[in-house]
Amino acid sequence: LNLPLNTDKNRSDPAFTAVEIQVVRTWVEAGGSLLLIADHAPFGAAAAAMAGAFGVIMHQGFVEVPGERSDPLLFSTGNGRLGVHPILAGAGSGDAITRVMTYTGQSLDGPTGAIVLLRLPPAAMEAVPAGEGLAEQRAGAAQGLALEIGRGRVVVLGEGGMVTAQVYGREHYGISAADNDNRQFVLNTMRWLARKF
Repeated sequence: LNLPLNTDKNRSDPAFTAVEIQVVRTWVEAGGSLLLIADHAPFGAAAAAMAGAFGVIMHQGFVEVPGERSDPLLFSTGNGRLGVHPILAGAGSGDAITRVMTYTGQSLDGPTGAIVLLRLPPAAMEAVPAGEGLAEQRAGAAQGLALEIGRGRVVVLGEGGMVTAQVYGREHYGISAADNDNRQFVLNTMRWLARKF
């Protein structure tokens, strides 16, 4: 967040013009697929208009679950935070998802018909930018959503580290961590978007 940029723009500025958003929406309705990932603040603000074109609200802050380790935050069959969807079931291929871990990120709310992939618990809170500081509010329902729009498919993720292969010190994050199914989650997501199941 603090890397110097050779620009007069802010990271929270809209990443897409209204024309670009309409082109993507039209393309998806005609049968295209979209994977939209926007991490914690300020990146949710930059992608909020694109998400909004599909009825998804990005809450644009930093998610945590009080009384629980939230970085990483576990979504598993054991804690009931994984939804029911072909991405998670692996469409009968034997590649079912049982553990996904996210690393802060923001929360999402979807339109009617959206399937929650990664369900946040009711106690989840979100610290959102407010003036020079942060204000805490109740988080949205999810960190991952799947939906069908017209003839197309969309997956929206409110956290980016889960789909990367990062190493900090000796600790592995995202798809390079050994104790989660993040890598398979990414593969299943891409297969679903590509209509491989």
